Amino acid sequence: MKFRTGNGEIAVNIATRNALEAEVTDRLSSGRGFALATLNLDHLVKLAADPEFRAAYQRQDLVVADGNPIVWLARLARQPVTLMPGSDLVVPLAHWAAGAGQTVALVGSTDESLRRAAEALRQAVPGLVVACSIAPPFGFDPEGPQADAILRDVAQSGARLCFIALGAPKQELFAARGRVTAPQVGFASIGAGLDFLSGSQVRAPLWVRKLALEWLWRLLSQPRRMITRYALCFSILPGHTIRALRQRFAGQF
Repeated sequence: MKFRTGNGEIAVNIATRNALEAEVTDRLSSGRGFALATLNLDHLVKLAADPEFRAAYQRQDLVVADGNPIVWLARLARQPVTLMPGSDLVVPLAHWAAGAGQTVALVGSTDESLRRAAEALRQAVPGLVVACSIAPPFGFDPEGPQADAILRDVAQSGARLCFIALGAPKQELFAARGRVTAPQVGFASIGAGLDFLSGSQVRAPLWVRKLALEWLWRLLSQPRRMITRYALCFSILPGHTIRALRQRFAGQF
């Protein structure tokens, strides 16, 4: 499904987990890099307002649905997609990398969180090698000289899959830059995925996620931080709903 974002469009181009596994495994095995983004309503809000973010997103090779509203809108458009939150993809991606004989890198968060996340990944994926872990300093510019230095370190480590936990839009900007600087590396933007894995942040319980109420859990946990974000997210739903209906009935009249 295509989503309008300002003066452009972003498409969810990987619809299922099986399709993602096949594409990522093929790229890892053949030495072709990629940038993986996980689209949600917060991203759509930012994409409409930020041309640089929009340009970076359009350079992502793989885009999946992160968030039930994206899944529901796609279903409304009769272009169904599977829910694939970035946080749920960390361990599967690590499995696919290990299966392809490739090592991984971790970028983002804090040194302590990355250390614990690396340990958790090695326990979850026997034989996985974490080639490097880098926690950029506060105020890190994903398009500055320091970003290039980190990308060189990732490439020189031999890692072929890099988990980026910088939050949007920094992680997508960094991934887009990495596609040029380290084209053999796959970059996966996974938000708080490493912090959840390390225990630095607490994710909503599974039963809450199954009820599609993770957004409410986060709102109640961090009301000052999340209330404006969710208000903006809800404000764009009517427009995207209308566009989904147009896609549903396109060519029928």
